[in-house]
Amino acid sequence: MKLTLLGTTGYHPNARRHTACLLLGEVGVMLDAGTGMFRAAEHLRAPELDIFLTHAHLDHVVGLTYLFNLLRARPLDRVTVHARPDVLSAVDRHLFAAELFPKKPPYASRVLAGEVALAGGGRLRWFPLEHQGGAVGFRLDWPGHAMAYVTDTTADPAAEYVEEIRGVDLLVHECYYGDADADWAKTTGHSSTTLVTRVARAADVGRLVLVHINPLRLEDDPIGLPTARAVFPGTQIGEDEMVVEF
Repeated sequence: MKLTLLGTTGYHPNARRHTACLLLGEVGVMLDAGTGMFRAAEHLRAPELDIFLTHAHLDHVVGLTYLFNLLRARPLDRVTVHARPDVLSAVDRHLFAAELFPKKPPYASRVLAGEVALAGGGRLRWFPLEHQGGAVGFRLDWPGHAMAYVTDTTADPAAEYVEEIRGVDLLVHECYYGDADADWAKTTGHSSTTLVTRVARAADVGRLVLVHINPLRLEDDPIGLPTARAVFPGTQIGEDEMVVEF
């Protein structure tokens, strides 16, 4: 299974990264729809697309307005956006308000409820996360492959979501700040390096890829990779258009 990181920062794009968007192009599954969505057409191989939204913050949903160009470049049989009812409502009322974006792209909406069947014999389940306004994480399982996506939360190895992600081959987790800003991370509802790696270790995951990096940090190592690997050796920093196999 191949996961393409289309966008790996949070809040706003910078010269190196676009905002949150992950794609499993072979099975037509997208996780969040940030500004990185504009890259999707070249990586999508499936005839249908299921988009799963963690929450309605703008950096995670604005790419829905890019669907017209995606469908022009890569016509699809179906596009479905899956999210909590309040998220779907917020997108309809605000993102596609007539004054902002008067033409809604042709997609169906589906409320997240229980497990969702995925192409290739997979299934997705969601779980709540602590974040301002609420957010959810996702676990995706196929025979022989499993991954989890956790963004916009404050990492805590004692959090309930640790059991939800236990044993996955790949954990993609937000890491907005390095340890020097751990207090600010908690204040803003985000994560810092050591706490994320402790989550990965506690959940006994195979690999950890860090995303939702602070857009003010443009250097190769914005979060302290040696610190991360001292706790969890299988840690990587996600980069836009990186392909991760699991």
